[in-house]
Amino acid sequence: MGTRARGPGALGGPVTLRVYMPGTSGETFEAALRSAVAPDIEVVFGGTRPDPADYQVLVAGRPREEDLDASEALRTVVIPWAGLPPVTRDLLRARPHLALHNLHHNAPATAEMAVGLLLAAARGILPADRALRAGDWRRRYDTDQGLRLVGRTAVVLGYGEIGRRIARTLEALEMQVHGLRRGDGVDGLDARLPEADVLVVSVPSTDETRGLLDARRLALLPEGALVVNVARGDVIDEDALYEALETGHLGGAGLDVWYRYPASEEERASTLPATRPFHELENVVLSPHRAGHGRGTETARARDLARLLEAAARGDTIPHRVDVARGY
Repeated sequence: MGTRARGPGALGGPVTLRVYMPGTSGETFEAALRSAVAPDIEVVFGGTRPDPADYQVLVAGRPREEDLDASEALRTVVIPWAGLPPVTRDLLRARPHLALHNLHHNAPATAEMAVGLLLAAARGILPADRALRAGDWRRRYDTDQGLRLVGRTAVVLGYGEIGRRIARTLEALEMQVHGLRRGDGVDGLDARLPEADVLVVSVPSTDETRGLLDARRLALLPEGALVVNVARGDVIDEDALYEALETGHLGGAGLDVWYRYPASEEERASTLPATRPFHELENVVLSPHRAGHGRGTETARARDLARLLEAAARGDTIPHRVDVARGY
């Protein structure tokens, strides 16, 4: 059987909520969750399902069918990150009695990365760094290089927790910011793109958003506009994005999400992130899908999960409900 954990100070009192978290979670996460959960919440970690299988909450990003069906008490599934994998969506569609939730612990870090990518792309920080490492100071004397963001217009596509954090930071940089929410539709997007000096993408990948930013919509952006994507790669058409950057229609991009990922641990050191050679373009800042990471990530994840489990144990409204039909 997997490792059982109760909250701090548990003295054998009644268990209000039983939770199963299959797979390997990591020592830092497990220790942080143990210290954060209430004494009457029991969490079982590991690959061996509890016997009896009486858990009410299953915490898994890509749950196994047998884990979804083993416990008659199961009512809640938690994805321990933001987003909804297609395979998980299919499994939950077939089990409408199960509520699905995810965690938003990564929102501050993801917003920080979005702004960092924007600043790096706008000011040409990486090419200047590479040049100066070789003793080349010439960029210092070209005063027209780089986009000053003060007074520029930014459109944040996806105005959830991450998008709102990004918007507040851009406003502090004295930019004019327009946030596009779920209900604004494609007409609202098309109307905003021609005025967007900066487009920041933070929408989930769904049936409605995959390929949303195609060649036609990228062409609506002003010449020299910057694009930042911290959402999912497939929201922006790969070929259209590459060509807009290569031709110079787009002035630059900061990309944390991609079109190709390593298929195995062995491939992690040798997999280019796209079929098109974005890595050859000087006006692109590349990041390996790590926006939500950083020191303290696992502790933040554990605390966010503990708050969710606490709500479930008390019968309160559980935060971060996912609409399985919509995909977010």
